[in-house]
Amino acid sequence: MRHWKEGMMKLLFLGTACISIAAVILICIFLFAGGVPAIREIGLSRFLLGTTWKPMSGQYGIFPMILGSLYVTAGALLIGVPIGILAAVFLARFCPKRLYRPVKAAINLMAGIPSVVYGFFGLVVLVPFIRETFGGRGMGILTASLLLGLMILPTVIGVSEAALRAVPQSYYEGGLALGASHERSVFFTVLPAAKSGVFAGAVLGIGRAVGETMAVKMVAGNQPVIPESILSGVRTLTTNIVLEMGYAADLHREALIGTAVVLFVFIFIINLSLSFFKRRAR
Repeated sequence: MRHWKEGMMKLLFLGTACISIAAVILICIFLFAGGVPAIREIGLSRFLLGTTWKPMSGQYGIFPMILGSLYVTAGALLIGVPIGILAAVFLARFCPKRLYRPVKAAINLMAGIPSVVYGFFGLVVLVPFIRETFGGRGMGILTASLLLGLMILPTVIGVSEAALRAVPQSYYEGGLALGASHERSVFFTVLPAAKSGVFAGAVLGIGRAVGETMAVKMVAGNQPVIPESILSGVRTLTTNIVLEMGYAADLHREALIGTAVVLFVFIFIINLSLSFFKRRAR
């Protein structure tokens, strides 16, 4: 009876794994079947390096959107990753026990807030603040980066904290035995030992930032042009798809699917980089 149950559970787990793999394969087939012909028709160089996006005039250059995604993601990482790692270090090694529960609950709550709520917060709070402090319209790279930096914090903190807690206690005690203080032992012994996990948290934060749509749509300005400064409005790859897919047709629709192919390749490269660095860390 016991072996029969174990066999059933193995089949169940195998089935769910196969469903996940099949879903990914179907998504890939849909994207590449719908997007690659459009990229071929437009021309790879014109599509990736073209600076003008005017579908009604037959111009399908997504280079401004690629730059917009890169700028906004890089800004979010510069803001969110250092804060997230330091917060994880605090939770793992410095936080008092009675304070840990409410802080951890608040971080978990941040992870569950819908992106449209973050976008509304950015629209009501961050946009006026940036406009009054730095000038401009308030919608641009800086605002989107601040908002995305806030949104990736739960991911970076959660993964980094788990990596820090996985480091053997003997590493920390060895630092103390060599005469290091508590702070030095944490930052120069425990944190370097957990670098692969911390890096994984940063990479997952990149994935969250690159794929975010609704919040960025509400605060980035949505201008399909090459930005001139961090206060300029931008349009990312994801927002470009969302804004125009509802009324696009023919080559315009296929070009948007081609944009999704480019985004998919970006995410694939990020995941490959994570796997590569984790192998090197081992």
